[in-house]
Amino acid sequence: MELLSVNVGRAKNVPYTNHPEGVTGIDKRPTDGAVRVTAPGPKGVGASGLAGDTVCDTRHHGGDDQAVYAMAREDLDGWERELGRPLPNGAFGENLTTTGLDVSGARIGERWRVGPDLVLEVTCGRIPCRTFQGHLGEERWVRRFTDKGAPGAYLRVIEPGEIRTGDLVDMVHRPDHEVTVALQFRAVTTERELLPRLLAAGEELHPESLAAARKYVETYGT
Repeated sequence: MELLSVNVGRAKNVPYTNHPEGVTGIDKRPTDGAVRVTAPGPKGVGASGLAGDTVCDTRHHGGDDQAVYAMAREDLDGWERELGRPLPNGAFGENLTTTGLDVSGARIGERWRVGPDLVLEVTCGRIPCRTFQGHLGEERWVRRFTDKGAPGAYLRVIEPGEIRTGDLVDMVHRPDHEVTVALQFRAVTTERELLPRLLAAGEELHPESLAAARKYVETYGT
């Protein structure tokens, strides 16, 4: 398991975002050299965990529980075949493009050591939005991406460090529960009856998903 690329983006003016200033940092490109990764601060205040990377809409993106976004190259390859077009590393706005790692099959709370120092923890899947659809230029993209159910993973920073292309990714902790990124994604999008199952992941889960699961149980039971 390794990093094929570390991707960062700068703010760009585009016509397809809801950001008040019409900018987005979703256009991420592979970078040369080492990139420092740290916890950026709470959502709404903190942005990306990667030095040199831009998150413009901090209302919905970035922050400690979404500090880093990872996508498997294998999933990008599948979309290339389906869409009939090349998708370079970073095409989905991911910070880390990996190989040999089932990113959407990772368990919530799973920890990865990336390179010699950085330790990341899986928190949730990526919810597609209008900006993502506009960036790719594919019709009904939000629905198609959701139906596929392989959203990639957001991660929080447990131990900061520097990373670069070619670094190995080692799983250093795998929780006992069975709550995967794919399950969490389905529960918060198309199959809300699955929400009670997310509680097994406890505080390792993204706080918004944990709150949704608790509210569902309070309202409907298990």
